[in-house]
Amino acid sequence: MKSPSLLIAAALLAAGALMPAGASAQNRDRLVIGMQLEPPHLDPTAGAAAAIDEVTYSNLFESLTRIDARGEVVPGLAESWEVSPDGLTYTFKLRPDVTYHDGTGFDSADVKFALDRARGADSVNAQKGYFAAIGSVETPDPLTAVVTLTRPDGQFLFNMGSNDAAIVAPESAATNRQKPVGTGPFRFDRWVSGDRVVLVRNPGFRDPAVPKLGEVVFRFISDPAAQLNAMRSGDVDAFPNIGATESLPVLEADGNFTVTVGTTEGETVLALNNARKPFDDVRVRRAVAHAVNRQDVIDGAMFGYGTPIGSHFAPHRAGYVDLTGLYPHDPAKARALLAEAGYPDGFDAVIRLPPPVYARRGGEIVAAQLAEAGIRLRIEPMEWAPWLEQVFRGRDFDMTIVSHVEPLDIDIYGRPDYYFGYRSERFAAVLDELSRTVEPDRRAALYGDAQRILADDSVNVFLFQLPKAGVHKAGLTGLWENSPVPANDVTAVSWK
Repeated sequence: MKSPSLLIAAALLAAGALMPAGASAQNRDRLVIGMQLEPPHLDPTAGAAAAIDEVTYSNLFESLTRIDARGEVVPGLAESWEVSPDGLTYTFKLRPDVTYHDGTGFDSADVKFALDRARGADSVNAQKGYFAAIGSVETPDPLTAVVTLTRPDGQFLFNMGSNDAAIVAPESAATNRQKPVGTGPFRFDRWVSGDRVVLVRNPGFRDPAVPKLGEVVFRFISDPAAQLNAMRSGDVDAFPNIGATESLPVLEADGNFTVTVGTTEGETVLALNNARKPFDDVRVRRAVAHAVNRQDVIDGAMFGYGTPIGSHFAPHRAGYVDLTGLYPHDPAKARALLAEAGYPDGFDAVIRLPPPVYARRGGEIVAAQLAEAGIRLRIEPMEWAPWLEQVFRGRDFDMTIVSHVEPLDIDIYGRPDYYFGYRSERFAAVLDELSRTVEPDRRAALYGDAQRILADDSVNVFLFQLPKAGVHKAGLTGLWENSPVPANDVTAVSWK
């Protein structure tokens, strides 16, 4: 018997034969990128939504360093840097020929403003921990910024290449949510709410050969069928992270398209509110883990695309430990644990699901699986902004499904106010040592310890590593195959 994904692909292929394969004439100066989600705003220093980075990273905003397509740290606004022998002082030499999109000049004062703002008491930066080790930022001259840390930080240069560390200007920082002003090779043109964001070439960019495109349009298309239709009709040139994974065999069989499946930093979890009954009981959390069959979730929600995980760590990272066998699918074991915890008849709960396809489809599958163990879920679909407000910031939820796409973000489990509601002195001690450790092998070992603690405490149900399932028109080059950071970096994209 054919698999459901192959049957669906065959049906889509037959239907697609009636549709045009793409536009007959391609505007070689313009690119239309499809995205599943519309960002809530466009200030990367003030929001956790990956969709913000997917529009703005390296395109509009730049940081001191930059993360390239291979995940390597390369120069950004700093053309070079030196690190003191004790690992505490970073001296950044800044590029001399940089201006903001509004004509404002860039210098070391902007670096100090941006980093002090990110680490300030009233900071709303989603990754405020990236800046926690900074003791001071000094500006001995306009093209030199000296950052002194209070402790060594093995991730500092990488973190300074994130979009959360974008260098923003005091003149425009307050209005970047709707009218972003950066130093990147594209500048903001317009935002048509619910439909698209348009970027155009920045004529004042320091390198006249970058970018290669004159206009980039980010189209927001959440429905999987509409994503496929947009690709095949030629309305969209590329979907770097397509939600309609069931359509990949269709598109791969069509010579007009190129399909790539790479890696992301997105740990996809069934998140549990550890601070709310009954999930404050580890036996209940373990019962939920035993009730879930992650491979069925991968097959049903992702059509087989996705790598199973057993803790909050990407399998392609050094230090990964395979813990997927710790809680095998066992509804009987789940019911026994629930009875031991005082819930012999199970319980009722609510699962609040954000818009991504993996979350909506995955939530339906998880609800059916948990029902077999006596856990009765009511499904509440939510749009992205309410989910961020109610679940992520307000911590008002029982369960949810979401991918955490920041690289090496296992430290979120050590944040006392994080939405999981998890507290562990054991885990905090490992994080503390990790924060002071630079040597790679020791860091990898500590990451392993951290993974084991999270799995043992069954903080969340760890489902799968989100793949970077992308499709683009043949002849388009320069898109990233993997996502070492959340990004649709189009600065090197061009048409053949």
